[in-house]
Amino acid sequence: MTKTTISLGLVFLLLAAATVFLVVNRPRKVIIDAPLPIGFPVESFAHDSFEQLLQTYVSADGRTDYERWHSFSASREQLDSYLAAVAQFSPHNSPERFPNRNDELAYWMYAYNAYVIKSVLDHWPIASVTDVKAPLEAVTGLGFFYRQRFAFGGKYMSLLKVETTEIRENFKDPRIHFFLNCASESCPIARPELPVGEDLETLLAEATVDFINDATNVSVDHEEETVYLSTIFKWYENDFTHALRIDGKPAEHGLLAYVSQYAASSLTADIAQAGDYEIEFRDYDWDINSSH
Repeated sequence: MTKTTISLGLVFLLLAAATVFLVVNRPRKVIIDAPLPIGFPVESFAHDSFEQLLQTYVSADGRTDYERWHSFSASREQLDSYLAAVAQFSPHNSPERFPNRNDELAYWMYAYNAYVIKSVLDHWPIASVTDVKAPLEAVTGLGFFYRQRFAFGGKYMSLLKVETTEIRENFKDPRIHFFLNCASESCPIARPELPVGEDLETLLAEATVDFINDATNVSVDHEEETVYLSTIFKWYENDFTHALRIDGKPAEHGLLAYVSQYAASSLTADIAQAGDYEIEFRDYDWDINSSH
């Protein structure tokens, strides 16, 4: 058998394996069969019905009471009603409902978080979003974040697609990583307020400050000469350094330069002393961020 024959055989095997993988893991559409919220506006987009649910089921420390939410069918139906609006309208097919960029970003972020909760409730009880698996789970979270497809303005997309394309690529604001909630312990806390327009800026700023000044996400150990960062900073490092360049700041200083912009005075002092400390990223905790 010649090397060419062996090479062709390997190519066919890889193609066959890829085909099987795609067929077995074919996307699963999540259909929203619900009416629009009562009194939903004709010319804009309202998040108040979802906000009301968050204010009911999100605790003061940012955890979600999925157990109680799941036990009330009326609350699950209210979430589906909000998602019926998400499924019908989006900045793509109904741009007139979203008069500015902040309204567009609010739609994508809030809809993302709402579908995460919807999926957790649909599969409840689960200990982790990673329990929602694809038939062939090649990477962590494939079943939850990629295989499931949700409707946004008539177009079905995965959560991964929405985060990557609609949010990260279109808006290029790394602060979104401190608001998007993946229903896991290492995610940013859930936030029950859903502002739009100019008020969205305040939300993103507060979310960023809260996340960075939480010692579980950013801390400095002078004895070990190590800076500990959330894995979120590793996954999206390019987003953070790009933001530095856009602001005219030296990106070569990297993640710590970004973090220092939002750090409280004590943390800023610790980072300033860190010098050439090693950066270590904490293991990501995928346990569900339930209040019970």
